[in-house]
Amino acid sequence: MNNTITDVPGVEVGHAHDRDALTGCTVVLCRKGAVGGVDQRGGAPGTRETDLLRPMHWVQQVHAIVLAGGSAYGLDAAGGVMRYLEAEGIGFEMRVAKVPIVPAAIFFDLDIGRADVRPDAAMGEAACRAASSGPVAQGCVGAGVGASVGRLFGAPFATKSGIGTASIDLGEGLVVGALVVVNAVGDVLDEKGAILAGTRMPPDGRRFADTLAVLKSAQGRQILRFAAGSNSSTVIGVVATNAKLSKEHTNKVAQMAHDGLARAVRPAHTMLDGDTLFALATGEVEADVNLVGAFAAEAVAAAIRSAVRAAEPMGGLPAARTLRSDPGP
Repeated sequence: MNNTITDVPGVEVGHAHDRDALTGCTVVLCRKGAVGGVDQRGGAPGTRETDLLRPMHWVQQVHAIVLAGGSAYGLDAAGGVMRYLEAEGIGFEMRVAKVPIVPAAIFFDLDIGRADVRPDAAMGEAACRAASSGPVAQGCVGAGVGASVGRLFGAPFATKSGIGTASIDLGEGLVVGALVVVNAVGDVLDEKGAILAGTRMPPDGRRFADTLAVLKSAQGRQILRFAAGSNSSTVIGVVATNAKLSKEHTNKVAQMAHDGLARAVRPAHTMLDGDTLFALATGEVEADVNLVGAFAAEAVAAAIRSAVRAAEPMGGLPAARTLRSDPGP
């Protein structure tokens, strides 16, 4: 066990990024296929191939999930992942070709790096070539390069975030893991409810403002009125397990996993976020969906906290490790 999502057998993760432009993508590969599910709760999503993951749709398995920056442009990275998988002979069997099934979710990172450089097919393919089943790098790598958290006052008063991961051994061979990019409008809380990273208080940005308290104020209501930060924040991620689950149950795991998001991010699932979690079940171990879903939420909360703890100052933004943990006045 390495306490990352690759503790789930059959799951590989690869990163690719441009540290000058502050953008990147991360791919989760399941070369043998996995039952897929999704639950999308934020009001400003950017996604690809999510409808086919829902019950009552024909396709049962997916071969990769892509998480990328670059706003809607970043969805291009999935094309490179498809190209890589096709070359490997992996995909949904059709009469004339194998078609890789590659859902994706993106987030907005154009305001802290170069807006004219985004993840593309070449970057998606590079992430696949870098993929392995070893320990997953965290923080400002892959899709996490452009992530920030606490975006209520916009990028200048956010805190640098990144990508994080965690896994939980449930015994008898059953494992649940999560991989999450944290770019939320809200604050990330530690295990005791204190702010780890989030919106910083103007004018000097040295202390946390407490996003929820700001929203209650007249200033916060004015921000909401004009929807500052709209379509520029989100938490996107993947939960994976080696449990044998149906498509309906895999979607239920994705739904339950959002409880972990709500425990670690305050507020969560706003109209200013695009919060989307995918679920993958590789089908090796008999397990109860309630057990898997409950600990998927725990893994997501741990992955979110790891994302901000592993982040480093970048793009003019401080990281959690460089800021005080108590809220401002």
